[in-house]
Amino acid sequence: MLRRFRSALIVLSVLALAACGEGVVKRVSEPATSLQQLTVNADGSWKVALRLQNFSSMPMRFDDLALTLTIGDAAAGTLAAKPGVSISGVSADVIELQLQPSAEARLVVAGALADNHTLAYTLEGSVSATPEDKKQRTFQVKNRSNLNHAPGLPGVLR
Repeated sequence: MLRRFRSALIVLSVLALAACGEGVVKRVSEPATSLQQLTVNADGSWKVALRLQNFSSMPMRFDDLALTLTIGDAAAGTLAAKPGVSISGVSADVIELQLQPSAEARLVVAGALADNHTLAYTLEGSVSATPEDKKQRTFQVKNRSNLNHAPGLPGVLR
């Protein structure tokens, strides 16, 4: 019995030491973007809370983005920024942008708010990010999702 216990302990110790030698695998994955919130301002412009998702196993600095926003079937405009934010691995952060949307997109959003219905959107374009200790890369991203009226918050879609 004691001999079995010693053998099992030795095997477990060897396996534990072998696992320590592997270290963390650093993997760079394509990031994702989505709208976390869209707020219609009094002047008709929009405040857009844009979620940047880092799926890499290491931190990445998001340097530049240019995304075309389509609301329903209406081209709303381009979200462009140089956020310069670092996001740790497998994590996300939100940046706020201002947008002067097209007249057609304003009408689509106003209709969704008035009728309290779901609103489809598409974000498509490029995001430039720099992985930790590596050179900057540009990723092509495309995301289709929906926004819903935020209860109790007039002019807000989430």
